[in-house]
Amino acid sequence: MDKRDHKTRYEAGLKTRAEVLGKLWVEKSMASVDPFSEEFVELLNTYCWNDIWNRPGLPRKMRSVLNLGMLCALNREHELKLHIRGALNNGLTKDEIKEVFLQVAIYCGVPAAVVAFRAAKEVFQSEK
Repeated sequence: MDKRDHKTRYEAGLKTRAEVLGKLWVEKSMASVDPFSEEFVELLNTYCWNDIWNRPGLPRKMRSVLNLGMLCALNREHELKLHIRGALNNGLTKDEIKEVFLQVAIYCGVPAAVVAFRAAKEVFQSEK
């Protein structure tokens, strides 16, 4: 693979990551990259945030809906909070996020939805 192509994909992914998750959060996250995590962060920025998030097949808003549901199902509260912020940045309303979590309650279980609603409440309060 051409290193220039890889660098372009990395930079495009980093840009998308900042647009979705917030520039300040990404800057803080990138500042903590060390030799141990460097290759993992490269994978995130190149494959996750560019090769998948920048595909034309789904709009970012729909990708956010999918992420919210999957993170609830997987019980990944830390990442869920991050992607609730991302969902807001991608144009989901609080009411749409609530509807996702009501759907989660039926298909993933009430305990997963309890965590999701609690996480959303924390995120919404921090956004004020």
